[in-house]
Amino acid sequence: MSQETRKFEAEVAQVLHLVTHSLYSHKEIFLRELISNASDACDKLRFEALADPSLTDGDADLRIQVTWDPEARTISVRDNGIGMSRDEVVANIGTIASSGTRRYLEALSGEHKADARLIGQFGVGFYSAFVVADKVTVITRRAGQPEVAGVRWESDGKGEYTLEDANVTERGTTVVLHLKADEDEFLRSWTLRGAITKYSDHVAFPIRMPADKDGKPDPTEWTTVNSASALWSRAKSEISDEEYQNFYKALGHDFNDALAWTHNRVEGSQSFTTLLYVPEQPPFDLMMGGRDERKGLKLYIKRVFIMDAAEELLPNYLRFVRGVVDADDLPLNVSREILQHNRQLEQIKARCVKGVLDLLERIARDEPEKFATFLAGFGNTLKEGIVEDATNRERIAKLLRFASTKGEGAAKTVSFDDYIGRMAVGQDTIWYVTADSYAAAAGSPQLEALKAKDIEVLLMSDRVDEWMLGYLTEYAGKRLRNVAKGDFPLDEADKAKQEAAATAAAPLLERAKALLGDRVKEVRVSARLTDSPSCLALADFDMAPHLARLLREAGQDVPDAKPVLELNPEHALVKRLAAETDDAKAGDLASLLFEQAEITAGAQLADPAGFVQRMNRVLLG
Repeated sequence: MSQETRKFEAEVAQVLHLVTHSLYSHKEIFLRELISNASDACDKLRFEALADPSLTDGDADLRIQVTWDPEARTISVRDNGIGMSRDEVVANIGTIASSGTRRYLEALSGEHKADARLIGQFGVGFYSAFVVADKVTVITRRAGQPEVAGVRWESDGKGEYTLEDANVTERGTTVVLHLKADEDEFLRSWTLRGAITKYSDHVAFPIRMPADKDGKPDPTEWTTVNSASALWSRAKSEISDEEYQNFYKALGHDFNDALAWTHNRVEGSQSFTTLLYVPEQPPFDLMMGGRDERKGLKLYIKRVFIMDAAEELLPNYLRFVRGVVDADDLPLNVSREILQHNRQLEQIKARCVKGVLDLLERIARDEPEKFATFLAGFGNTLKEGIVEDATNRERIAKLLRFASTKGEGAAKTVSFDDYIGRMAVGQDTIWYVTADSYAAAAGSPQLEALKAKDIEVLLMSDRVDEWMLGYLTEYAGKRLRNVAKGDFPLDEADKAKQEAAATAAAPLLERAKALLGDRVKEVRVSARLTDSPSCLALADFDMAPHLARLLREAGQDVPDAKPVLELNPEHALVKRLAAETDDAKAGDLASLLFEQAEITAGAQLADPAGFVQRMNRVLLG
């Protein structure tokens, strides 16, 4: 096929703009990304060669080479890994919507399909080359294909690229960066060596550079500039924090340090190593990516990379964790289907979960400020574990933090254990209220009676809370109860007062129910209110109004459940309703009492304009 020119997909153009304008203070990161891609290509070849040893015939020593040319003003990163065909070049570099892994997978079928779920050779990181280069050339040939099947790709990163057939004598990929005029620092060998040592020392394949002779490369003398050993296989005592952090940044493609990590070796009937990291900040797509897109953990077997296997190694609620698992006992030709039915892997997964929860518990106990950072980024994700992981539900609940009526604003949070430690003698219930904001929760009228009795209430205002609490009904033997749901508990003295108040207010309650009709299930005297005129009360299993509103806004079908309206007969507005003889004015008052209860509960008014008109009539009346 002759040379052709193609346009990048729109997403690529956007990413190129973002990368080239965001990495100006981290320019050397391009080398980390290109070396990481080269390492992935070597990993992929080593895996494919298990089934087809001929792929490495004549050149079984997998390696990465980095060199520079001061006269041509170029940097070259070469690997003798799997290489790419013409179609793979288009799929992996011309688009971003799917990773190289996905395209590679879709090209296969049958029993080999699951074996091929490997990391893609190129991802967004490839485009960081354009931070320092005004032109990038890629020369590649896929392993197992003839020399004439090589491909040359070239682009200036401004919207188009060219493709042409090329005669490539060796398998693998060479990326050539034609440097911009102000990037001379990367034409010095010590700059390149320093970046490799900083970012890529852990890469398990040797990274070689030619000797420096008066500022120019000597291709007759090559040296390995990285340790070329799997960092996780070394003893913890031999690894510095800086090495751990550099490994995390390369592994997670993150500019920030990891918040914390745990490195463990398990010996016995089943032996494996785990190195698991908790990031400092969530990735932008943490709440968007589905299970099929998760690539938080890499599975190695005897230091041979097998696949990204986050789903098999960690549950979805821990999808923010990054790291590696290196097993000794799994077969090298393991497939994803085998993983899904492998008892050994279930044991590894259980140890990974335990390791992460142990780490989080340690941070919560010893480094509360760091733990607060974790909760700010991943607290809502962790709450999903209450639903997904019944085995560890109590451990997860112990890690959660909430605002409280005895706290000092939204930033001051307490744990369930803190709450239980402050319980009054005889109290056996953990009280909470849910709302769609801290202010709405703190101002909820349903809290009034409990606050009057100095009973603490947890203020839960995250969207996931209402869903989570459907599965968390008790903690440490204490029942969890929503202050807005079910019958309000009363002692004998309060119960007698309540019954007397209900008897005295019977005509008012009957009239209010008649005025509101089928908008409410019932109208009754409230045991919850001391200051406010009205509030809504729900059955134990009714959906909170604010959650129902959010689901409707998201296009979900939500069953209609008529609430109970509770009134405070001592409030002036309720007394005004009781005394009103004009049915039209009484109707306005009853509607306003109901609608303001809906508003404080986070419900959406069915007729906002009608509410405003009624309010104006009452104010002017």
